[in-house]
Amino acid sequence: MKSIFKSVAIITVFSVATRLLGFLLRIFLSRTIGAEALGLYQVALSVFMVLMTIVSSGLTLIISRLTASYRVSKDKKGVSTLVTSSLLVGLAVSVILCLIILLFRNLFSNLFSDENCINILIILLPSLIFSAVYSVFRGAMWGYDNYFALCVTELFEMVVKIALCVLLLSAGMSALSSAMTVAWSFTISCIVSAIFVIILYFFYGGKMSKPSRIYKTVLKQSTPITAVRVAGSLVQPLIALILPARLIVAGYTVEQAISIYGVALGMTFPLLFLPTTLIGSLSTALVPDISMAMVQNDNEHIQKRVNSSITFTLFITFLILPIFIGIGDRIGTFLFGEALSGTLLQFSAWMMIPMGITNITSAILNSCGLEVKSFINYIIGGIFTFIAVFCLTGYMGVLSLPFGMGISTAITAILNIIMLKRKLKIEVKIIKNLLIMILLCIPSVAVTSFLSSLLSFIMPDFFNIAFSASVGAIMFILLCLIFNVVSIQTYFVQFKEKFKNTKKRRKKA
Repeated sequence: MKSIFKSVAIITVFSVATRLLGFLLRIFLSRTIGAEALGLYQVALSVFMVLMTIVSSGLTLIISRLTASYRVSKDKKGVSTLVTSSLLVGLAVSVILCLIILLFRNLFSNLFSDENCINILIILLPSLIFSAVYSVFRGAMWGYDNYFALCVTELFEMVVKIALCVLLLSAGMSALSSAMTVAWSFTISCIVSAIFVIILYFFYGGKMSKPSRIYKTVLKQSTPITAVRVAGSLVQPLIALILPARLIVAGYTVEQAISIYGVALGMTFPLLFLPTTLIGSLSTALVPDISMAMVQNDNEHIQKRVNSSITFTLFITFLILPIFIGIGDRIGTFLFGEALSGTLLQFSAWMMIPMGITNITSAILNSCGLEVKSFINYIIGGIFTFIAVFCLTGYMGVLSLPFGMGISTAITAILNIIMLKRKLKIEVKIIKNLLIMILLCIPSVAVTSFLSSLLSFIMPDFFNIAFSASVGAIMFILLCLIFNVVSIQTYFVQFKEKFKNTKKRRKKA
């Protein structure tokens, strides 16, 4: 418990800092380059992230697993050989992907609603090679449970990216030039972070040895995971291609369609993904923890982890939900100067509930070696997103996207929970806490919205949002404590015991 609490705490602190900086960067970009440029960048980036998934997703996970197994047998030579062999695999795959994009440039150009997106994609390609390097060393440090190093590299990359955007962007640039400048910032930051993670790897005692046939094991084990995640990652680029096209059919111009997409994906959705900052921290720490419990056949431990993780996920999601529903319109206008962003935030906030449950249950299934099963659930649910975007955009506009994603993640969450019960033979408790939190959320939304309306006559927007959001969040926490949905007593006792033990050790010293 102490180990996983410490891991979650480290990851959470750095993740919050990284996400906060990323959020500030979004605000800066939205106000500096505008929705159209942000839309161009987002469309190109969505396609690039599929390439990134091919290079890094399965490779990082398998390296971390194999490194952990070498740790058990104390085989340091095996780890160094694994890193070198995996590095060659990652470099080979990334170079091949870059060549494919360059050789078939015209083909990829025809996929975009705006042909300028291909130029942005090409600027991003060098970062693919360096991301392969980054992923290998990151996987090795993950296998050693070196969460501090992992988090520092992510934070460092974000700082570099912000610094470059601030230095390179200037007033009066066209939408295309602005988008290309942001892409260059992304690429350079990836190069710098790759160099930084290599330095950290050797700093913590890592080594490299002559490559061996272990690369066959890496390829064999990572390929199915990569295939699963690539197929899953295709959802966003397909939406990036379909949604603007359907908006154009509905009567919008190309520029308007790209701008609306930029508002949705570049401004609104980053806010909706805010709960995943904390949920993602827990997910990262759960992977080795549940994997070890699976090896030891400790079902009781797994059941406790699953239920406590789901409860924590619901609590974090509902803590933010009243704020977005109650004053989302003010938040969007204040942060981005874009009324559409605020409207989307209010109408889309509900999708954070199924999205959070899907994230944590998928992480649990992955840690149990059920990646393929988790992916099948994701695809089954994801079908509805495409149906909604393709069929409902003409009637709902851009709201068809959050509507489709909300329903699809709800379907996936239900399927994941059913699978957890069947495969792990455990009892998953969620319905009671979910219903209680929904009921407790209602008065919190009402208080947040009402208080914000009153304060709008006497306070500037910043203080209005900060105060009303704080009151809404505090009210929800108090209601959860009153109705015993969450309990801080256990954590208080653990903290008190740990503090006493630390104090005793200091006295002895």
